[in-house]
Amino acid sequence: MVCFFLSLQHLRKKNMFYTCGPNEAMVVSGCLRSPPVMIAGGRVFVLPCFQKIQRISLNILTLSVKSEKVYTRRGVPISVTGIAQMKIQGQNKEMLAAACQMFMGKSEGEIAQIALETLEGHQRAIIAHLTVEEIYRDRKKFSEEVFKVASSDLFNMGISVVSYTLKDVHDDQDYLHSLGKSRTAQVQKDARIGEAQFKRDAVIREAHAKQEKISAQHVNEIQMAMAQRDYELKKASYDIEVNTKKAESEMAYQLQVAKTKQLIEEEKMQVQVVERSQQIMLQQQEITRKEKELEAKVKKPAEATRYQIEKLAEAQRAQLIMEAEAEAESIRVSIKGDAEAFAVEAKGRAEAEQMAKKAEAFQQYKEGAMVDMLLEQLPLMAEEISRPLAQAQKITMISSGGTEVGAAKLTGEVLDIMTRLPATVEKLTGVNISQVRQPNQRSFWGVIIFVCLLLSHSSLFTIHSGLSLTMVASTLM
Repeated sequence: MVCFFLSLQHLRKKNMFYTCGPNEAMVVSGCLRSPPVMIAGGRVFVLPCFQKIQRISLNILTLSVKSEKVYTRRGVPISVTGIAQMKIQGQNKEMLAAACQMFMGKSEGEIAQIALETLEGHQRAIIAHLTVEEIYRDRKKFSEEVFKVASSDLFNMGISVVSYTLKDVHDDQDYLHSLGKSRTAQVQKDARIGEAQFKRDAVIREAHAKQEKISAQHVNEIQMAMAQRDYELKKASYDIEVNTKKAESEMAYQLQVAKTKQLIEEEKMQVQVVERSQQIMLQQQEITRKEKELEAKVKKPAEATRYQIEKLAEAQRAQLIMEAEAEAESIRVSIKGDAEAFAVEAKGRAEAEQMAKKAEAFQQYKEGAMVDMLLEQLPLMAEEISRPLAQAQKITMISSGGTEVGAAKLTGEVLDIMTRLPATVEKLTGVNISQVRQPNQRSFWGVIIFVCLLLSHSSLFTIHSGLSLTMVASTLM
């Protein structure tokens, strides 16, 4: 590092190494420098005798741009003075190159003069396009117009306009003074009018203020009256509420006293109810005890007596049933025996008479003979008719004995069959056996009774207690 700095010092002593500050630019041209090298605020190595170095200032330039007696758009001559700040732009390579081409070797005064003349020309041109009033009243607009127009031309020269302001505007014809007078008069006029308007407005405002004051007083009085009314209403409402609360409190106290008395009475009644309940329980227990005692002393023996009586009644009933069945059986046997005896007697008598009177009967009674033959076949017919019933082992018929069902109904049916038998015989033979003479008719009814006895003898009927089968044949005989 020490050797490096020593070598740099040696080169500087030999005028081979050059530097410049930030407010200056260097241009190196010559051998091996095509195009030239432009450096703003830096260092560069230069070969003596072969290369050339030149410098250009980058300091800011302040210019006072004066335009004397320039006619405005309306032909009024005025003088305008403006202040401009400008400099050569070293950071922009194109602008620095343009400035080096135009101003290399020139001093700052020469560069400032060229820029001043250019800027003053643009200032005159802009004044000619505006009126005095526009320039005087809107200086900012004038400055912006000059800055905008001049910047484009100076940019091509490598110069940038930093700022521009309008310093002074005056004329020799007292135009601006007259304009000021008219303006002053206008201002004074406006002031007088404004003063009159102010006084008028003051009077109006004062009247309005008085009116508003009176209205405010009235409103205030109304509000005070309303507040007083609201106060009285609220006070009355509160008094009513307080009195109501007091009355409610007194009523609540009385009600609480009544409730307390009621609770005391209820408690007393409850005690009485409990006592009464205990008495009822004791009475119920006594009743239960007496019922059990009565049941043990009376009910149980009564039930035993009733049971004994029921059993005795059932035994007597069974005995009566057995006696009735025995009596019925004896009656049946007696009837059967009488019927068999009568049948044997009738058969014998009939057979005896048959042999003696058969011929005579046939000669005297043709119809009777036919009836006699028919009667001889009736037992066979009865036997054949009753054969299916005879095959039944037992027919049990139960009845109270007082209705037309059971054995009584069967007896009626048998009697009905016997009464319809003559009509059946007449339809089959053409002989009306009821018109036959008495001996044969008796023989016929004898045979009918015999058939009935045979039917009863076939063991088809079992007569229970309360039932009887009665055949009365004597009336029919």
